[in-house]
Amino acid sequence: MEKALLFCDPGIDDSVAIMFALLHSNIDVVGIVSSYGNVDKEQATNNAAYLLGLAGRTDIPLIGAAAFPLSGEPAVYYPEIHGEEGLGPIRPPDTISGTLENFSRVFTIIDEYEGELVIVDVGRQTSLASAFILGEDVMDKIKAYYVMGGAFLVPGNVTPLAEANFYGDPIAANVVSTRAENLTIVPLNVTNYAVLTEDIISSITDQEYNAFTPLIRPIFDYYADAYAELVPGIDGAPFHDVVTLVALTNPELFDFVQREVTVVDDESVKGLSVADFRPLSAEEEEETQQGAKIAMDFRYEEYIDIFVETMKMQL
Repeated sequence: MEKALLFCDPGIDDSVAIMFALLHSNIDVVGIVSSYGNVDKEQATNNAAYLLGLAGRTDIPLIGAAAFPLSGEPAVYYPEIHGEEGLGPIRPPDTISGTLENFSRVFTIIDEYEGELVIVDVGRQTSLASAFILGEDVMDKIKAYYVMGGAFLVPGNVTPLAEANFYGDPIAANVVSTRAENLTIVPLNVTNYAVLTEDIISSITDQEYNAFTPLIRPIFDYYADAYAELVPGIDGAPFHDVVTLVALTNPELFDFVQREVTVVDDESVKGLSVADFRPLSAEEEEETQQGAKIAMDFRYEEYIDIFVETMKMQL
């Protein structure tokens, strides 16, 4: 079972990723790090606390992290995609208020699970970059890193060139891409095609399988409506962040290339993810083994089977 420390900014697709991780039989969520991104830090924290409460998993530490990017610029939120509260039309009860542990708990958890902990970051990489800045030696104890972000040789989703997580804090994304050992990046190249359709959602909401089931239909409908405006003709909506967790549990479904990655901070191309995809000699291929594994393709049908099976699990 994978011991996972989840960095996130829920957000609709982050929230479904949290549900998926808590339900999956091979993922043991040992902490959730909450920060700004799709919504502000306070709302993201309350959303994560709400989901942990529904799951009966208030034993999982909820850790407070970044409120804005490393540049110091104001964070930009996307209520038209995720809703004002981050869960589409759903508003967590006013009695829900996430109790945050200090960021230093991240390092305590890393020490506790030394050599077996996986960090999965499906939000802006500000908080993870901060962990490298504050505790570089401790970060060497991580087994692997999985990050949702980037768009390699394909259009972005927040600008023509950039994906939202890398665009939201390119300085942080660059820190992570250059500092994280055994890093897997799951970009729009695959996540754009991880579309959940009406039929798929109906198959996991036909009865109440767990405490999350009643949330799925309303947040899907909201998200699908938003994507209908963003991507005319799309049949559903891509839930980007769940793909990163499937890459953790089922890497055999993905085609990866290994390359050094740079994230550009220049305003004219802010958030652009760059790697050298030219053909390499055998010697050059060996040198790239120090770079990140970038997911370039995946097997959609098998991915959907895993998603449906997991979302029907009992808590």
